[in-house]
Amino acid sequence: MPGWEDADESPPMIRGLAAMQDRSFRWFFIARAITMITGSMSSIALAFAVLEIDNDARSLSLVLAAFTVSNIVFILFGGVVADRMPRALVIQTCYVIDILSVGAMATLLFTGTATVPLLMLLSIVTGASTAFVMPAMQGIIPQLTTPEHLQQANAMLSFVRSAVTIGGPIIAGILVTAAGPAWAMIVQTVGWIAAIPILALVKLPPPAGTGGSTLFHDLRLGWNEFWGRTWLWTIVLAFMVMNAIHVGAWSVAGPYIAKNDDRLGIAGWGWVLSAEGVGILLMTLVLMWVPLKRPLRLGMIGMAVFAIPLTMLGLHPAVVLLAIAALLAGLGHEVFSTGWNVAMMENIPIDRLSRVSSYDMLGSFVVMPIGTLAYGWLITHADVTTVLVVSGILYAAIALATLAVPSVWRMGRPLTAQTQLADS
Repeated sequence: MPGWEDADESPPMIRGLAAMQDRSFRWFFIARAITMITGSMSSIALAFAVLEIDNDARSLSLVLAAFTVSNIVFILFGGVVADRMPRALVIQTCYVIDILSVGAMATLLFTGTATVPLLMLLSIVTGASTAFVMPAMQGIIPQLTTPEHLQQANAMLSFVRSAVTIGGPIIAGILVTAAGPAWAMIVQTVGWIAAIPILALVKLPPPAGTGGSTLFHDLRLGWNEFWGRTWLWTIVLAFMVMNAIHVGAWSVAGPYIAKNDDRLGIAGWGWVLSAEGVGILLMTLVLMWVPLKRPLRLGMIGMAVFAIPLTMLGLHPAVVLLAIAALLAGLGHEVFSTGWNVAMMENIPIDRLSRVSSYDMLGSFVVMPIGTLAYGWLITHADVTTVLVVSGILYAAIALATLAVPSVWRMGRPLTAQTQLADS
């Protein structure tokens, strides 16, 4: 930022925000913050919109699965497009599509014409749009800041994400209860409308170009980059199962238990999700100044902590205890999230980062539809407590098993990044 001194000579608070020195990153940060703030209520709004139409966990799992399947189908193409085209333009275009699809959901809910099949159809549209946004988001950040500030940039974005996660579910729970889920969707569309012109102010170098290469050639290059890194595909394989458990046990079973168990309730579920956001928020503050010298090792240990609230959701879904457990899981989750993003951005060429990220996302998400459908069935046909306890044990075991891979255990940071953060 104009007027700031060199990072090594400036006060610690300034050094923690050093990524904001770049004008393009500032505009991107503002646009991303707006969409995260307004979109923080979307998952709760959609979940309870479905349950309002049909109070059946299977219906909710179908809508969530529709989004995820669509995302999986288009994610590799999204990665190629994000490497070929200006990434800010890709994001803007997808926001327009999201405005139309989510706006249509809200209209259907306002008019009383919403059905589960219609919400599934619109979820397919938003899932496809998200498949192009996510690789573009992953690839754009290294273009906006210096390598020394990558951890800080990712931590700052996570700070906003976690801050809105704290308040968003609470506000959503109140808004959905008082006025209905459609209003939360309207708020989200307003955020996208505001973000589009702000992203126009982000200035990026032109894409490297494809040299006339075909789509499949670009996909093959991305695959070679992905498969050539053992740490990368090992963790992606682990998250195949971990994400299936997470989306099924937490995102399907959680709202269902909240709606049907007085110990938790809809508002209580909002508090639990917000507590997880508090944990993430606190850790982002730490990571803005403290270097992750072993990002993958610490990250996977942090992910294993999620087994605690997952097990507690089945054993005793009381709001206060579950919220404390969720806070701990949030701390661990953010260690992994920032560590993983930094590891990707520091070790993969920028002109192939979106494609490699799309393979990461494909592998991580591909089993999620099975998870949503499986848990929708399990919740109604098996003992919920047993299902969630077993899920928690399995989740922790998989996360910790990745530490046996040498490249996961040993991966460090480039010397320049460690020095810069240590000096902060």
